[in-house]
Amino acid sequence: MVAGHLQEKNGIYYVVLTYKTYDGKRKTKWQSTGLPIKGNKRRAEAMMRELQDDFEPPVDPNGPPSKAMLFADYLVQWLEIAKSTVKLTTYASYKELSNSRIIPYFRNLGVTLGDLKAVHIQAFYQEQLERVKPNTVIHYHAVIHRALKYAVKTDLIDVNPADKVDRPKKNEFTGNFYSKDEMNALFDAVRGSKIEVAVMLTAFYGLRRSEVVGLKWAAVDFEQNTIEICHTVTTVRLDGKEVLVESNGTKTKSSKRTLPLVPVFRERLLALQEEQKENRKLCGRCYNKKYEDYICVDAMGNLIKPDYLSYNIFVGSPTASSRVAIQLVA
Repeated sequence: MVAGHLQEKNGIYYVVLTYKTYDGKRKTKWQSTGLPIKGNKRRAEAMMRELQDDFEPPVDPNGPPSKAMLFADYLVQWLEIAKSTVKLTTYASYKELSNSRIIPYFRNLGVTLGDLKAVHIQAFYQEQLERVKPNTVIHYHAVIHRALKYAVKTDLIDVNPADKVDRPKKNEFTGNFYSKDEMNALFDAVRGSKIEVAVMLTAFYGLRRSEVVGLKWAAVDFEQNTIEICHTVTTVRLDGKEVLVESNGTKTKSSKRTLPLVPVFRERLLALQEEQKENRKLCGRCYNKKYEDYICVDAMGNLIKPDYLSYNIFVGSPTASSRVAIQLVA
């Protein structure tokens, strides 16, 4: 039985519930009745009894998922469950979004999974919109909605409160393109460097950075003169460490495509292929053979990472994963 009593504060009746946690600690929870003190004692007492009957103390965060556990603790457990059901890049994004903002906010709020309401989630979104763009809040929503969808699926809750929340409108994206002079300046800047080929391919074919870094020699058909875009390389941060993710696929199904290998790139790639063979001979055991199937490697065979391109060439943020906004001007 959860103990309870009424407390007067600022002219309003509050219900104060006292209970023991799973580890034996005594805690209290205050909840406003919204009732003015004058003439409402009996109604307040009735609300208190109802709250006592419905209240379930938070359960062990390391125990099995339960609607009585804090929503923040449920998210921690759900992340581990989701890890085996989504791509590593997706899981890393979920974990970063959860650990940075979602879990701290709802842990501080102290709401359980069973008590979570749409109003709690909406308040979180409104607070975040004061510091981040709508698109980031949409990402928060995706995590919360999916976590709660799993709670409904496993009969922990009856309905998904995130279904009742209004998502912010997605902010418009406007791409920026280099002028002819800017493109020529860029080509001059990278000429002879280890990223020259990556920049040239990106500029001409409109590749994402993950696609150009993920290009393998097997994707180039020198007889049919084609380049197949079917492999990507991205980096994510997990538990404070950078992890390289190689994927036999593209960001979307429509992104998998076969492009014509124009003569100027055919000759450049053939020359690069011979150059890499020579580097392997010169470096011997020092050459990194792990990435010898890749086109975009340095003289020692090390793979050029996506973030390196962002930091050193592309003016945008190194965390930007969208298509590089570069266009050749005739």
